[in-house]
Amino acid sequence: MKILFSESEIALRVAALAKEIVRAKPDIAVAILAGAFVFAADLLRGLAREGLDIPIEFLTLRSYGDARIGGEISVRLGASENIVGKNVLLIDGVLDHGRTLVKARELLQGARAIITAVAVDKIRDGALLKADHACFTHVEGFIAGYGMDDAGRGRVLPLIVKAD
Repeated sequence: MKILFSESEIALRVAALAKEIVRAKPDIAVAILAGAFVFAADLLRGLAREGLDIPIEFLTLRSYGDARIGGEISVRLGASENIVGKNVLLIDGVLDHGRTLVKARELLQGARAIITAVAVDKIRDGALLKADHACFTHVEGFIAGYGMDDAGRGRVLPLIVKAD
């Protein structure tokens, strides 16, 4: 596996992203499990350092399973009514084709606004959307680490690696 982004590079980008996002004044964060859990924790601590301490909720969506080819998005845990009328910060690990974030946005109907933040936005041709905020962009290939996994492996790595 090739290291794409080190722990220190990630920490610097998350801190910079927190400074950007705090200006949008989200009311609540919603993280997509399991891929966003590490990034969400770091980003929310970064927001708190900038003076914005917001509650967090979780969506559990699954698309890859134990493979690298994404299938239909299944909802294991949906949104609560706490998002209604709120500015929601929607957090995910990676934006590949955008199917997971599109499904998450559907589940957040009733929110006043939805701001997306991801650790990595691959910015693929034909992607269904582009993240409002991303630590890193234009990454090619399959990645793991920092909450993202390769068929169940690598999720706990403190850095982001190319898994091909």
